[in-house]
Amino acid sequence: MVVFSKWLSQVARFLTNVEIHPGATIGRRLFIDHGAGIVIGETAEIGDDVVLFHGVTLGGTGKHKGKRHPTVKNGVLISAGAKILGPITICENAKVGAGAVVIKDVPLGATVVGVPAKVVRLNGRVTQHTEPQVAELKRRLSEIEVAFEELKNNTQKGEDEQ
Repeated sequence: MVVFSKWLSQVARFLTNVEIHPGATIGRRLFIDHGAGIVIGETAEIGDDVVLFHGVTLGGTGKHKGKRHPTVKNGVLISAGAKILGPITICENAKVGAGAVVIKDVPLGATVVGVPAKVVRLNGRVTQHTEPQVAELKRRLSEIEVAFEELKNNTQKGEDEQ
């Protein structure tokens, strides 16, 4: 049976230019628009209501054992020529721009573009980046700690006066 499924996938690839490994897990209502050049790897998992445009690769990097291919959750749209590589997760309702190379997890509702892909929208809001600015976060944390200490001291003074 394994030999037949591999043979069938190769015949389908020859006829359609779409390569879906027989080991891939595919959810309901996968829509492949202009299917030329689609590659879906063996350990890839695709959720429901996913849209793939031509030239999309859900592939491995060659660095991993076991689960080597991406997991694409429900409602994801992956545009033309995008490469999703490695055992990463594209979360629900995310969008991947044309030609993007995605090598890190994509958050829920995010839009990613570029090489390597970066988040440009998160839940409908434009974002400058997704990498935290550690120095800015430390500065803000220090301000919060100072404000907390002042609040704590004022509360203790009020209790002492009663």
